Amino acid sequence: MVETSDATGDSLQKFMVENAAVRGELVELSTTWQQVLTHHHYPQPVTTLLGEMMAAAALMSANLKFNGVIVMQIHGDGPVRLLVAECDSQLHMRATAKLAPDAVIDDDASMSQLVNLNGQGRFVITLDPQDKMPGQKPYQGIVPLDGESVATVIENYMLRSEQLDTKLWLAADDKVARGLLLQKLPNHGGIDAPINDDLETWNRFMALGGTLQPKEMLTTNIQTLMRRLFWEENIRVFEPQLPSFQCNCSREKVGNMLKMLGEPEIEEALADLGKLAVDCDFCGQHYEFDKVDCAHLFATEAPVEALLPTGSSKH
Repeated sequence: MVETSDATGDSLQKFMVENAAVRGELVELSTTWQQVLTHHHYPQPVTTLLGEMMAAAALMSANLKFNGVIVMQIHGDGPVRLLVAECDSQLHMRATAKLAPDAVIDDDASMSQLVNLNGQGRFVITLDPQDKMPGQKPYQGIVPLDGESVATVIENYMLRSEQLDTKLWLAADDKVARGLLLQKLPNHGGIDAPINDDLETWNRFMALGGTLQPKEMLTTNIQTLMRRLFWEENIRVFEPQLPSFQCNCSREKVGNMLKMLGEPEIEEALADLGKLAVDCDFCGQHYEFDKVDCAHLFATEAPVEALLPTGSSKH
């Protein structure tokens, strides 16, 4: 029997199959996804691809037991050069895409045509802990784009890197992004969950998930989807989590990025432009640095935010 919460809108719902090493999650992103699209106007195939990545990032982040950020990137060699979706342990999310300057994208373009035109596309997943130990660096895995969909690429990555059977169903348009994740957990032959029973349960849930169609996912909230799929199953449903859009850009981070370019390059750019303007790719926040601001960058170790409040502009 499935007892779902009354939560609506942006929500991530975890569940466990009773007495079996199978777990699952459903995610719905509407307001969060709309806030991403507020700052960008992508062709429909790019919108679909980025929305599916964002749903996948939420599903994968909810399985991680660490305080930090998961960053999913697809580096493309076609008209789409980069897709990025980020999600932290509180389900704060952001996403963006970069297209080639001369990109021409057909309405029915496939993922391969968008990002793997010459077979050089790459999938990158980064786990960046918030509280790093001294010398600790983010974990990063890089693999070829092995699959014709975001879901397949991630499934193959999880099987190879984590040795976990993972199945994803993803769908997105310009209004909503939804996803279902099922995962078969390692079983050590416990009394309550015999291995053969786990395999039977896993195969049954895979078959149920396989009945999902993209149109159904786009037009049906996740509470209804859960009831339709698992109404006969004995599952335990947890308190829903609430994803939200949040960008962590700041004037300090932009200033540090400029410092990394080096003083000679910054001075050359200032000579040509008079001031430097940077817009955040995720939220559109505009930052400006004039000659005085840039001089401070290289003359002090003080936080850049102390030099000029975030959101201020100099002309």
